[in-house]
Amino acid sequence: MSVPTATRAAVLTAHGEPLAIEELPLPGEIEPGAAIVKVDCATLCATDVHIWTGAMSFPGMLPMVLGHEMVGTVVAAGAGTADALGRPVQPGQRIGWSESTCGHCYGCTVVRNPVACSNRGYGFLQRSDRFPYSTAGLAEYDYVTPGAQKLLLPEDVKDTWAASAGCAVKTVLHAFDRAGGVRIGSTVLVQGAGALGIVATAVASASGARTVITVGAPDSRLELAKRFGADVTIGLDGDAESRRAAVMEATGGRGADLVLDLAGAPGIGAEAVDAAAFGGTFVIVGTTGPRPDPLALGTIMGKELNVLGSLNGDIGDYHDSVEFLRTFQSRFPWDALFSAPVGLGGASEALAAMSRLEQVKAVVHPWLP
Repeated sequence: MSVPTATRAAVLTAHGEPLAIEELPLPGEIEPGAAIVKVDCATLCATDVHIWTGAMSFPGMLPMVLGHEMVGTVVAAGAGTADALGRPVQPGQRIGWSESTCGHCYGCTVVRNPVACSNRGYGFLQRSDRFPYSTAGLAEYDYVTPGAQKLLLPEDVKDTWAASAGCAVKTVLHAFDRAGGVRIGSTVLVQGAGALGIVATAVASASGARTVITVGAPDSRLELAKRFGADVTIGLDGDAESRRAAVMEATGGRGADLVLDLAGAPGIGAEAVDAAAFGGTFVIVGTTGPRPDPLALGTIMGKELNVLGSLNGDIGDYHDSVEFLRTFQSRFPWDALFSAPVGLGGASEALAAMSRLEQVKAVVHPWLP
């Protein structure tokens, strides 16, 4: 295959507007450690929806190519390009890739946590009118930079699964790791029935929780959560007190040992604290932006709760996510998370459908008409 010099991409030029199909340049010279990849599949995340609508925005971010969950086939690789485990990356191989880290900032070297990298870069947060132009999912080809965390993918993990591992699944696994895992026989409360919440339901079930409670909407997603291991589901048609009462009934009045916020809705923190058991853990995963959310500090103190934040995850979580999907490929119906694929021209409507909660994970195959 010849090395392309340009690519079609779906570009976000204004929040809330349809994506524009544009031709973007690709580098004429591939740096050591980099690669040009033909994007085979991208899955969309709630973050993509938030950016598209403008709920997540900052000055100077546009234009950009959305999509940070993707897999592709290597077309060309620079000298010494290898994946995170040191395996050479060569043309014809299938890889996934995640955010880039610099390796030399305070977060990388002193904190020793890639999530704390001050120069951490997502492909979908790089402007499409500047080098390297095309680094995100909604493009036919991407330039995968030297600092991007690459991973060779096993053949028995489908494209859609492997793509979602790049953010949705690894975000959930990182949150469980922050919480110290799931104690066998404990109760886990999952707040949110989107992709993150459903994956978290599966992780809690597979990790040995006795009771997994999933809260969210619409009803179709709660039915899906049951297929992923939810023992109890609670809708949003009632008020906070009715949801707390349902949790207490399901836990014999103790509350949940582990509560995970994977929705970020107003008031969700207060509900988590009220529903948590004494000595329980509350992990904040889904909340974004500067909006304040009041918490009862006296209740946190009185219950001796552990309250943790969990941002996203790193290449280790990405690797573990692929292995989690691979290990439990027969236990959970992963394909049920994904909608029928569309091409670049259908990406705008896919984002809109996700915003209306009509799809859990939209899928874009850039080469479809």
